Amino acid sequence: MRASFDSRLLDGLLPVATDDVRAAVQAWLAYMAHEQGRAEKTLEAYARDLRQLLDWLARELERTPALCDLAGLDARGFRAFMTARRRTGCASRSLARTMSGLRAFFRWLDTEDVASSRAILQVVLPKVPHGIPKPLTVEKAKAVVEAGARAELDWIAARDAAVLLLLYGSGLRISEALAVTPGEAPTAGREVLRVTGKGGKERLVPVLPVTQAAVTRYIALCPFTLAPDGPLFRGAKGGRLSPRIVQLLIERLRTGLGLPDTATPHALRHSFATHLLSAGADLRQIQELLGHASLSTTQVYTEVDRDRLLAVYEKAHPRAAGQ
Repeated sequence: MRASFDSRLLDGLLPVATDDVRAAVQAWLAYMAHEQGRAEKTLEAYARDLRQLLDWLARELERTPALCDLAGLDARGFRAFMTARRRTGCASRSLARTMSGLRAFFRWLDTEDVASSRAILQVVLPKVPHGIPKPLTVEKAKAVVEAGARAELDWIAARDAAVLLLLYGSGLRISEALAVTPGEAPTAGREVLRVTGKGGKERLVPVLPVTQAAVTRYIALCPFTLAPDGPLFRGAKGGRLSPRIVQLLIERLRTGLGLPDTATPHALRHSFATHLLSAGADLRQIQELLGHASLSTTQVYTEVDRDRLLAVYEKAHPRAAGQ
């Protein structure tokens, strides 16, 4: 399944651009969508990155920059752009992502003979602090999903319980959980869910009986008509449930359950992976369940679970006990 590209993205994110710049950006975003399978949110981020560069260059030139102005940027110019972004409070991680996207754009310009400029490749990307996932403890994760299931006849509480169980019980991203349709809903007896993740990559994830029961209960209580190909999870007024509502739910639970500030919907996905690893799951299996393209992405969870790995080492290695 390939990502779609809506050219209207450019209307909001590149409102002022010369025709040659607009044409080049549109062609590149279409390429990233159809050939590279980039998600819509990623395409929006790419367009914003280019908007930031064009805005900065317009201020420097005191006119709307054309494609030849982009091609004429040297390494010093890109460093000046990075400095300007720093002054606006852009963190290293965000700036590194921006520069990575711009590199992809300029590589494409060169490959397609649209314009030639490799100066950005001479610029060293900002160093990003090494971070590791911050999962909840098993007890806290269970408390989160149980908190949403207390009101048996409240359809919103039933909805919240079903969403949280998909995040923790199946390791879904919040966007993946909210993209589930009634036609594919993991109701009672449906133990596997087909998920389309980043880059249009499909995977199959198991669904626990408790999650199946929660989804079934939510569907029974939901006051809105659920079309087979429409959104499964609805907001209070019947529209598609917003990720922000789920984020606010977790924020409320932080106070009530004494959760750390790092508790977010995505932390439940981290918890899913970390708890599986602690229970002895194979890293390759976790990679498949999470939909990671590279094992190196999944390996970060081994840093979270160092204590278990050390215990296995001390138990298994013949010289670990000083024998």
